[in-house]
Amino acid sequence: MSRRSRAAVARSTAYDRTLVLLSGLVLLAAGVLVVLLGRGAFGVNRAQRPVIDPQVSAWIDANATSTRWIAIGVGVVLLIVGLTWAVRSLRPEPRPDVLLSDVPGQRLTVEHSAIADAVRTDAESIDGVSRARVRLVGDERRPALRLTLWLVEDADVRDVWAEVDGRVLARARQAFAVDALPTAVRIELDAAAVKTPRVL
Repeated sequence: MSRRSRAAVARSTAYDRTLVLLSGLVLLAAGVLVVLLGRGAFGVNRAQRPVIDPQVSAWIDANATSTRWIAIGVGVVLLIVGLTWAVRSLRPEPRPDVLLSDVPGQRLTVEHSAIADAVRTDAESIDGVSRARVRLVGDERRPALRLTLWLVEDADVRDVWAEVDGRVLARARQAFAVDALPTAVRIELDAAAVKTPRVL
């Protein structure tokens, strides 16, 4: 599955995975160095000495104020990195406008809400679909769709899918002037539309 197609299915976690991988590699490297140090790979005498070199300890004692400010600075940087990571992971996924023309002086974009409304209206006109929800994802040059359909109880799923693929998505591809438009389609039974039998 291409990166563009994956965008239609779920939000990309590549950035988060990269940060987790780099953090893990740094911690792994630190752990390996400590193990090697303890086993005497850097000399038997070094393995028996304190982890923090006496010269470093002496410098810290002689420059207590500078050391304190350095520790505070490192803590603030780590806090900012952590907050930035958390905010980026928790923020809503962007809904891009679609770029149809990039000619200088004739730049043409279509708002995501207009596209979503048009596709939703098309989807809700299909026989057997009680309601639909459409979300545009990706970026302005490589858009993708997430389409959720709620069907009535006696809807024919094959007919609905044929209409979605042959009419709704075909119109969307034509509007975007693209041959392929990655789309994730989720189909559910609309519980609100299910008729409750009456017992007499």
